[in-house]
Amino acid sequence: MPHLRLTVLVSLAMLAFAGNSLLCRLALKHTGIDAASFTAVRLLSGALMLCLVVRFRSVEVSTAGVPAAPRLAGSGGNWLSALALFVYAGGFSFAYVSMPAATGALLLFGAVQATMIGFGVWRGERLRVLQWAGLALAVAGLVLLMLPGLAAPSLQGAASMVAAGVAWGVYSLRGKKTPAGPSGPDGQNPPAADPTRVTANNFLRTVPMALLLGLVMVKQLSPDPAGMGLAVLSGALASGLGYAIWYRALPALKATHAATVQLSVPVIAALGGVVLLGEALTGPMLLAASAILGGIALVILEKK
Repeated sequence: MPHLRLTVLVSLAMLAFAGNSLLCRLALKHTGIDAASFTAVRLLSGALMLCLVVRFRSVEVSTAGVPAAPRLAGSGGNWLSALALFVYAGGFSFAYVSMPAATGALLLFGAVQATMIGFGVWRGERLRVLQWAGLALAVAGLVLLMLPGLAAPSLQGAASMVAAGVAWGVYSLRGKKTPAGPSGPDGQNPPAADPTRVTANNFLRTVPMALLLGLVMVKQLSPDPAGMGLAVLSGALASGLGYAIWYRALPALKATHAATVQLSVPVIAALGGVVLLGEALTGPMLLAASAILGGIALVILEKK
């Protein structure tokens, strides 16, 4: 893949991932939509967009004289991965009811990486001294982020975002473990199966879960039109199309490069929160962000 094209694709993917935080926070803060409705619309629109992408690629391959890929159903994905994806999307939405975009993005990113690194250590992966130092630095940054005076989120909001991060870490780990599963945008060990197709299947499986959530919270539902429009943008563009672009670029990236480039996502979300949502970016917040991102970078870059 030409270098310029790869750069453009990676940049678009990072903007899309950061855009999820901004769109969700914008919808829940400035419109009347509730978190459950936002989650359902995001997952449904993401599933539709990914199905369209997979369908378009199948038609494109067929017209090129190559046998088309099998139909979407039964082409990968599973219910456990879909459940992890649903928990991520739901926790993400409920957390952003009460926290700034920057805080949420940092908590999410830290929880995802901590889950994946912790799993590797539990499986016997050895960390070098600098990696342990980086992990300790990242944890210290997360603790600093939660201290009073730093616009610390509520306990419920923090727990929701950490749960979302753990769920996305599990989703990514399941993708790395299973040849037919999605790697998730962690950039490591992409599977042999088409990850876009697998992700589309997993998104489809989350739709009944989202509908069930809506039934449980039917009295709290507030399907505000403006908020639903933002949820569609989050699902179709920032999620569905964003993942499709990322998986398109992923094979051309080294694993370490793919992992480190995602350090930019919380930074983009934080800057977007300041510029677009009028959120404050304080000195202590910058210190916490530097500790989290710098610590994770040490772990990644020191990895063999």
